[in-house]
Amino acid sequence: MINIRKGTIDDLPQVHALIKELAEFERAPQEVTNTLEDMRRDGFGEEPIYKFFVAESEEGIIGIALYYTGYSTWKGKMLFLEDLVVTERLRRSGIGKMLFDAVAQEAKEVGAKRFRWQVLEWNEPAIAFYNKIGAELDGEWINCTMTEEQIRNYTA
Repeated sequence: MINIRKGTIDDLPQVHALIKELAEFERAPQEVTNTLEDMRRDGFGEEPIYKFFVAESEEGIIGIALYYTGYSTWKGKMLFLEDLVVTERLRRSGIGKMLFDAVAQEAKEVGAKRFRWQVLEWNEPAIAFYNKIGAELDGEWINCTMTEEQIRNYTA
């Protein structure tokens, strides 16, 4: 029995563990610098900037979908799905779809004009899923990122 529900502050240790598991899967474990304290502050502090759903079974949290509200100057309010993670041994069992559906429903409920996410070009199972549900996979836009160090060193 899998229960999908909104995440709470008490879920964060298990959520953080799943984030680390995702980083291993994506071949970048050293890239996780976010801490539990960061997640507590950023999700449950004075100005929360993200929310999440969890997939829970009798063994605990086995999946997460972390998202936040963004804004498009052309379209208005949007939801951005930052990460959708299911523990490795339970992938391809429908849990990811349940989590995705929860965020899609949230997008409807908050009146989002867009629902966006990213997928690594080599993650063929995820790409196949997104194609199956009719999502638009856009090869036109290039992702741009500045690291924490680059931000610190940037001079205007």
